Amino acid sequence: MPNFRYTAKSMEGKIQKGTMEAAGESALQQMLKEQGLYLIEAKDAVSAKKHKKLTARQLSEFSKELSTLLASGVSIVRALEIIAEEEGISPVTKALYLDILAELKRGLSLSEAMEQRQCFPELMLGMIRSGEGSGNIDAVMNRLALHYERENRLRQQVHSAMTYPMVLLVMSILVVILIVTFILPQFEELFAEMESLPVVTEILMGISDFLVQQWYVALLAVFLLFIILRTVGKIYKVRRTIDYIKVHMPVAGKLNKVIYTARFSRTLSSLYSSGMPIAQALQTAGGTVGNIYVEEQFDKVIAMVRSGIPLSQALREVDGFLRKLSSTILVGEESGRLDIMLDSIAMTMEEEAEAATKRLVTLLEPILICIMALVVGFIIIAVMLPIYESYGAIEGSAY
Repeated sequence: MPNFRYTAKSMEGKIQKGTMEAAGESALQQMLKEQGLYLIEAKDAVSAKKHKKLTARQLSEFSKELSTLLASGVSIVRALEIIAEEEGISPVTKALYLDILAELKRGLSLSEAMEQRQCFPELMLGMIRSGEGSGNIDAVMNRLALHYERENRLRQQVHSAMTYPMVLLVMSILVVILIVTFILPQFEELFAEMESLPVVTEILMGISDFLVQQWYVALLAVFLLFIILRTVGKIYKVRRTIDYIKVHMPVAGKLNKVIYTARFSRTLSSLYSSGMPIAQALQTAGGTVGNIYVEEQFDKVIAMVRSGIPLSQALREVDGFLRKLSSTILVGEESGRLDIMLDSIAMTMEEEAEAATKRLVTLLEPILICIMALVVGFIIIAVMLPIYESYGAIEGSAY
C-alpha cells in the first residue's frame, strides 16, 4: 500500500504535515477527514513514478478509446492493454499506461491507479470515482472525451488567433535589432565628422554601440529579467494581482471572463452529470478556472450553497464570470434541467470566446503595426535629422 506525504488543514485553520499509508489519494482524504483534517496536498513517498501532465488532446483521446472499449464489453485491464499496444503512441505515454495497468493488476481501482501517476487532472479523477461508484464508467469516459475535446478546441482557437500578432511582434523586434546593430554603425563615421548631434541621434547611437560592443551584457540582462519576472510571478500576492487585472482590464478582460465562464460551466456540467454532489463539483470545477482571484471566491460560494442558498444566487457573487451564467443556471434550477442548461451555456460561451478572440486579434494587429511604425520612424528621424542640419549649415555658409 502506498505511503503518502500529506499536507492538511484542521478546522481551526492550522497546517499539519505527516505521512500515512492509504490505497490512494481519495482513501487518504477520507482517513484524514475522519480525524478532522482536510487534505491540501499529497505525494507518494515511496515509489510512484511521476509523468508529465497530459494535454487536453491526449486526455480526450485516452477517454474516447477507453469509453469505446468499455462500452463494447471489454474489461478495463484488457482495454488498457489494447490502448498501450497501439501503433504511433509515444514511449512516454505507453510507459504511463503500462504503469496504470500494473496498478490495476495489483487490485487498485482505475481512479486510484491514475492518482498515483500525478499527471491526470482532478476533474477527471473525480468523475471516474463517481463512475466507479455508479457503475457507468463507460458513459463517464465518453463525457470526459467530449469535455477535453471541447477544451482542446477552445485552446487551439485562442493559440491560432494569437499566432499572427506574436509573429508580427517578434518580426518587429528583429527588424529593430537589425537596423540598430548592422545599419546604424554604417553612419558612425559620417556622424563623427559633425560637431554636434541632436539628442535623439546621440541616444540611438549609444544604444547601437552598446548592442554591438556589449551584446553579451544585453543578453544577460534579458535573461536575468526573465528569471526575475518568472520568480516574482510565482508569488501568490503577485499572481493574484495579475489575475485580478486579467478580469478587469479593458477589452481583454471581457474575453477572459468569457473563457473562464465557458471553462467553469463545461466542467461543472460534466461533474454534475456524472452524479457528483454539487458542493464537491463546485470545489473541483472552481479549481479549473485558471485564475487565482476567481478561484479563491469559491470558498464563499460553496459555503452559501451548503447553507441552502440557490446555486444561481451564489454564483452571481463571483467577480470574474458573466452574469449570463447565473441567469442560465436559474432557468435550469426552475425547470429541473440544470445539467442541460450548463451544457448550453458552455457551448454558448465557447462560441462567444472564439468571436471575442477574433475581435481582440483584429484590434491588436493595427496597434502592433503602429508601434512598429513609431519605432522605425524614431530611428529614421534620428538618422536623417543631423544630415538635414548639416545640409542647412552648408547652405547657410554659402550665403
